[in-house]
Amino acid sequence: METVQKAWRIMRLITLYRVILAILFVLLINTGYLPDPLASTHPSLFNTAVFAYVFASLLAIYPLLLRTPDVIWQVYAHTSVDIIIFILLMHASGGVTSGLGMLLVVSIANASMLLAGRMSVFFAAMASIVVLLEQLYTQLYLQDGQANYSMAGLLGLALMVTSVLATVLARQARENADLAHARGLDLENMSELTEQVISQMATGVLVVDQQQQVRLINEAARRLLDAPSQSVGAPLQYFSTELNLQLRLWLSESNRMNVKRKVDTLPASVWVQIVNIRSGGDDRKAGVLIFLEDAALVDEQSQQLRLAGLGRLTAGIAHEIRNPLSSIRHAGALLAESPNLPSEDTRLTDIICENTSRVNRIVEDVLQLGNRDKVNRETIDLKQWLQGYLEEVEYSIPGLQTYLHFEDRSSGKPKVVFDAGHLRQILSNLLQNASHFAQLASEQAPSVVLRISGGRSAPVFVEVINNGPPVEEQYLDRLFEPFFTTTTKGTGLGLYLSRELAQANQSHLAHQQQDSYTCFRLTFSSQSIVEEDL
Repeated sequence: METVQKAWRIMRLITLYRVILAILFVLLINTGYLPDPLASTHPSLFNTAVFAYVFASLLAIYPLLLRTPDVIWQVYAHTSVDIIIFILLMHASGGVTSGLGMLLVVSIANASMLLAGRMSVFFAAMASIVVLLEQLYTQLYLQDGQANYSMAGLLGLALMVTSVLATVLARQARENADLAHARGLDLENMSELTEQVISQMATGVLVVDQQQQVRLINEAARRLLDAPSQSVGAPLQYFSTELNLQLRLWLSESNRMNVKRKVDTLPASVWVQIVNIRSGGDDRKAGVLIFLEDAALVDEQSQQLRLAGLGRLTAGIAHEIRNPLSSIRHAGALLAESPNLPSEDTRLTDIICENTSRVNRIVEDVLQLGNRDKVNRETIDLKQWLQGYLEEVEYSIPGLQTYLHFEDRSSGKPKVVFDAGHLRQILSNLLQNASHFAQLASEQAPSVVLRISGGRSAPVFVEVINNGPPVEEQYLDRLFEPFFTTTTKGTGLGLYLSRELAQANQSHLAHQQQDSYTCFRLTFSSQSIVEEDL
């Protein structure tokens, strides 16, 4: 399709050339400035041929605009007309010595650009034969005619050579154009692919030129810089004053290293890396490439890698501990049942039993960490499920029923997609912690509240609240760290495991201090909430 369009464009230029040439002849005739030897032999024939050429050139515009017949047939017609008209003009001007034969060279060259090799050579041969016939006619039928076969032969040779060279050059030009077009498409596709990849990257990317103007920025960079509407081409300081300062500091350094630097003064804490762009000698292409990485995300990924390694290590250790631990516990139980055991040693067997139970709980929690990614989601009617769960709490946490209260602040019947086993484990861990700290409440009876809220387009969440002492401020940042505990009997894995299970189900567990009450809120994500039937 592109080749055909190019052919029509060339045909329009050739037609324009023919019209201008014909009008030029008419002007020379009418003004009387027709140079010798034009029209020196047969003026009337010359004038008739010129006006016929004007008529044919103007008439050719109509099929050109309609693009019918095909461009090849129009080239055939135009070239044939050119050969006939130019031979007549040459004959009327004294033959081949008039110099008008050069117009045939131009016509054959034009045709060779559009036709295949054989057809262009055919027209060149036809034009050469007609030139020789014109010389033969001049010699035979005109009394004062002087034939010049050497000039006619040279003109014919010029026509053949022009045809061949024009055909070869046109073919090479078409091949080069096709290759350039193909390379252009490849480059365009590669550019589009690169833009798609950069736009989807979690890492922020900016390209800044020598004038500190932003030439490219992806969505991640806009989010990290909080610059959603700034247009490409604006100075970097319009996107971020702090990042512009970091770039200027980097440019002022004599030894520019491509090291990452953490910047906490941006809208988000980010790692910034600045890299030079090689210009290849073109200063217009010089600039820098800036990478932005969310520091919180990097820290979280690093933490996940460390915890993954720790999980594999502890899981292996846990499997090795359970067998000797069972033997110790069994031996302690047998020793406690011995009739010959002194009464003062009974306390030692109790210590053995208590500590083996604690170690066993740690082992079980560690093994559950390995199963946090095995999620079997199901649709849960949250209010109904919680009411059934409360009946189980009496057996899993003895004594909690006496001061546990259930509050329903939800609208409608909220349903969520969640792993029921994971939800049970999360609430059990939270209620055990709440029960322990509620019993430490001073000057008031212990109280634990299990509350459900939200529904009907409002966020859905479950809260576990106790009236125990608040979490000390120095421990707030470490609440969800593994193996962190403030009690002597705790394993330090309950809250960490609960948060991991919540994240595995696309939900969020957080701590809140509500006046004198400590609250842990499990918030269900919008993806896990099932729309209620109205």
